[in-house]
Amino acid sequence: MTELLDPTSEREPSHRPLAARPDSLEGKTVGLLDISKPRGDVFLDEVQAALESKGVKVERFKKPTFTKPAPPDLRHEIETKCDLVIEALAD
Repeated sequence: MTELLDPTSEREPSHRPLAARPDSLEGKTVGLLDISKPRGDVFLDEVQAALESKGVKVERFKKPTFTKPAPPDLRHEIETKCDLVIEALAD
C-alpha cells in the first residue's frame, strides 16, 4: 500500500495500492507521454533509448498543453497501442 499526499487540500493521507506491474517488458509496447512541459522530451529521449536498448517497443505521444488533461482521442490512441505508459513531467 502506498501513501499519497495531496498538497492542495489534504486532511489525512490517502492509501491506495500501486497499479499492477508486468513481470516483464518482453513483447510489450511502452507509451511515453510528454505532457508538454519544458524538457520533458529530453527526459523521454533518455527513457526511450534505455528501453529500446533492451529490445522494448516504444511509442511516443505528446499532449497539446500541460494545463489540461489529454484529449479523449489521444487517450484512446495510447490505450489501443500501448500496454503501459510512462508520463514525463519536467521543467
